[in-house]
Amino acid sequence: MSPTSLLLVLAAAVLHALWNLLTKQVKGGLLFFWLVSLFSAVLFLPFLLRELLHAPLQLNQAALTLALGSGLLHIFYFVALQAGYRKGDLSVVYPVARGAGPLFSVLGAVLIFGERMGIWAVCGFLLIIAGVCVLAWLSSGNEGKSVRHGVYFGLLTGFFIAGYTLWDKAAVADYGVSAIVIAFASMILPLVLLLPVTWGRRHEIGVEIKLHWKQILGVAVLQPLSYLLVLIAMKTTPVHYVAPVREVSIVFGVFFGINVLKEKDSRKRLLAAVVILAGIVLLSQT
Repeated sequence: MSPTSLLLVLAAAVLHALWNLLTKQVKGGLLFFWLVSLFSAVLFLPFLLRELLHAPLQLNQAALTLALGSGLLHIFYFVALQAGYRKGDLSVVYPVARGAGPLFSVLGAVLIFGERMGIWAVCGFLLIIAGVCVLAWLSSGNEGKSVRHGVYFGLLTGFFIAGYTLWDKAAVADYGVSAIVIAFASMILPLVLLLPVTWGRRHEIGVEIKLHWKQILGVAVLQPLSYLLVLIAMKTTPVHYVAPVREVSIVFGVFFGINVLKEKDSRKRLLAAVVILAGIVLLSQT
């Protein structure tokens, strides 16, 4: 892995944890997501136009299908993530989601494509499960219920992370679709598909912007930028190198949850995050 790719992926990890912190702070729903997509599309439109001017886009059926598929997977991902943050803590939902993504990716490769895991990958698989179990049985009573909800939605979010990671990797590396085009599709599709919902609540848009414009703008910039950096790195670096490095964001996410949001069980959650991160690193040894 080149120093440039390493710096790109590490920067993406920090930015990713930051936009998740902002999202958790507002516990936003579909209207928040729609506004984030709108702001992102406006901000990144000049970059798309610049890309088109330098390299005219080949709008063939494969490129359109891959771009639209990526957009749909990102919608499911963000909806599951938002639900998790409404019901659970950042320091629970975030590490579970980031750990479950690689776990489901490898599991799918084994079950669907018949690939085999080496001994280190098996150990990584077990470590991720152990880390998730530590989080799931962290507390009892109402606190335990909140934690288990966070684990459930974290796992669901991880499922969609695995889906869009494999899909976008194929689009960028195998079919030569521009990373900016893939990122832009994930902004435009929510604007179109969620328009009927937002139109029915259009009187709330002004209130949402007034209350949360800083978070909306922050997520609108950081979310696509963090993933764009990863897609750029994957153009020249195999995904099994990129994936474990980007998951350093797990530690940053738990750190923000504990120190910024003052979430409980800090030592156990940090320990679980480190175990999950170690599992991801080993899991990449396939």
